[in-house]
Amino acid sequence: MRSRNLPQVIRLIIAFAILCYSATSSVGATYMDDRSGNLHVSIGITLNDLPELQVVPGYPVYYAPRLDANYFFYDGMYWVYRDDNWYSSAWYDGPWWATSNDDVPLFVLRVPVRYYRQPPEYFRRWKAEAAPRWGDHWGRDWENHRAGWDKWNRSSAPAPAQLPIYQKKYSGDRYPRQVDRQRVLQEHDYRYDPRDSVVRKLYQRLYQEPAKQRAPAREGTSEHGRQGLHEDRGSQRQDIQRSAPASAQQEPRKAQEPGQRSQPGPRQLQHQDQQQKHQHQQQPQKHEQPQEPTSQGETADERDPEQRGQGKDREQGSDHSRH
Repeated sequence: MRSRNLPQVIRLIIAFAILCYSATSSVGATYMDDRSGNLHVSIGITLNDLPELQVVPGYPVYYAPRLDANYFFYDGMYWVYRDDNWYSSAWYDGPWWATSNDDVPLFVLRVPVRYYRQPPEYFRRWKAEAAPRWGDHWGRDWENHRAGWDKWNRSSAPAPAQLPIYQKKYSGDRYPRQVDRQRVLQEHDYRYDPRDSVVRKLYQRLYQEPAKQRAPAREGTSEHGRQGLHEDRGSQRQDIQRSAPASAQQEPRKAQEPGQRSQPGPRQLQHQDQQQKHQHQQQPQKHEQPQEPTSQGETADERDPEQRGQGKDREQGSDHSRH
């Protein structure tokens, strides 16, 4: 009984898997970007390089003629229309953010039907040279909210924005997937500020505001780290100051123990000799008068004691005779 039901169970599992796959491939695998806090999706488009983009004649919008997708570029951002939803990104391969109909720029909505490379089935009953009839598709409420979206002065259309050619350097494995990295490269290499107020607000919400919110957290972490580093250095200095006097006091105590005499070292002996020489140099020197030589050419100090005594007697006698 179990063996007979087993193939049927397997077929049910396979059918359920196919159903889940078809559902995810049509609407995209949705997930939350925990860095930016904004919802972005996988739209089933994978690009290994910046696609070829051409200007839609008479519009400040580019489209990708060689892609099998409704792929556009306007005012510094990419726009994709897929499965009745709009998606936007600042980089050619995402990440893509689901964008509400109210946040899609009017010039993107005005692009004629013929430039949609993968148009939905309901586009086919509309004129190829005209814009899609979004009011008929999205309802009267949307059309009232964005009244006059399809009426504009073609002679006053802005010029197309400069393409971010620098993104060609980041293809394949070099493509930056992190939003912060994309923002830094965008601001450093592209340096383009959106002119359309709708695009400018959307770019700020998706890229700039999350970066500003994370900046105080990083500064707090770095400040805490610097404070901890100063505390560690301070404790090390205190340990060195505590250990230094203790080691310095141990040596004199050993030298002052009773019954022991410390022998002077070579440096102490050398110092004593220098002091003695210095004292000897400071003592006044006695100037001795020159001694008269004797008749034989000898001095008084060189004669014998007896001769010196006789010489003195003779000198005293001569002195008396003079008087």
